[in-house]
Amino acid sequence: MNLHEYQAKEIFARYGISVPQGALATSPEQARAAAKSLGGDRFVVKAQVHAGARGKAGGVKLVEGVDAVEVTAKAMLGTRLVTKQTGADGLPVNSVWVEKPSNIARELYVSALVDRTSERIVLMASAEGGMDIEEVAEKTPEKIMSVHVHPAAGLQPYQARQLGFFMGLDKDQTAQFTQALLGIYRIVAELDASQVEVNPLIVTAEGKIMALDAKVNFDSNAMYRQKAVAEMRDTSQEDAREVEATRFDLNYVTLEGSIGCMVNGAGLAMATMDIVKLHGGQPANFLDVGGGTTAEKVTEAFKLITRSDDVKAIFINIFGGIVRCDLIAEGIIQACKQTGLKLPVVARLQGTNMEKGREMLESSGLKITPVSDLTEAAKTVVTLANQGA
Repeated sequence: MNLHEYQAKEIFARYGISVPQGALATSPEQARAAAKSLGGDRFVVKAQVHAGARGKAGGVKLVEGVDAVEVTAKAMLGTRLVTKQTGADGLPVNSVWVEKPSNIARELYVSALVDRTSERIVLMASAEGGMDIEEVAEKTPEKIMSVHVHPAAGLQPYQARQLGFFMGLDKDQTAQFTQALLGIYRIVAELDASQVEVNPLIVTAEGKIMALDAKVNFDSNAMYRQKAVAEMRDTSQEDAREVEATRFDLNYVTLEGSIGCMVNGAGLAMATMDIVKLHGGQPANFLDVGGGTTAEKVTEAFKLITRSDDVKAIFINIFGGIVRCDLIAEGIIQACKQTGLKLPVVARLQGTNMEKGREMLESSGLKITPVSDLTEAAKTVVTLANQGA
């Protein structure tokens, strides 16, 4: 789960990380009022979307005067911001963050994330802030330093000082940086964040360390114990089908292909997409209906898959271990009838009562092709999708 910049900065402030003064606005009039309350003559207006590279896409503007703030907010609100991270459709701009500009002397980079290989929280820092850290990592990796934190000990101040001195901070700035880094670590550890990124973390002309930007991602599986964080979720920034899928406990991710996939089990779903690509097809989605699949789940899964006009065929790959294949077959037939499905369906059922399930599909009179061999099933659905295209 992702947060907007303004939400992340609210959390930063609670954890002792300095951030610039700012105010949220959802209308041009509110933006004007926000600028007045902040005071001064110059302001930064930032579109609030769940994507980076906003500045390059026109989503961050430095303006002078409250009139300009109102005009800029009016131009941003209600539009869709397209960045290199959003795709061609972009994301809706429903709010803007009006902020007092900072007197920047240096731009740094710092982040914290969960390193599953070492089973540690890793903190990374670089003096090359304000630019794509991926480019820095590729071309000049020596400019990035990282430290791994042992979960029993937690982040130690000396580790923060190592990173601070690595970036060339003086004694006072390193003390401020240490406080900020301890706050970032606590956000990861206490709020189940999977990533916290500040790019740039700035040093002002007055020598103050401040988070000019803020990006926080959370482990969605932990939101049941992070109620306050879960309430900050903005579903308008997410794919509508993925949001709908969560209502029925379906794991769904939109992709760009023409073959809709419905599988039970994440590992089997990945293998199914791999074999589809191996034989020349492109999956339109990742969809794991889970082990305890029901007819209702199958119906909702069909609705999600067929919501895209790009889907030309559907591939069902079910292993009947916990659930019986004949019950799955019944759910498939009901789903096809309820949704009025016109697309061809290739179904591979393996496991308990698979013969009965295949017989039910064959005698249904619907456009369902039961296939027992996985390779043959993949080739068949690719052929049908190409014919539909």
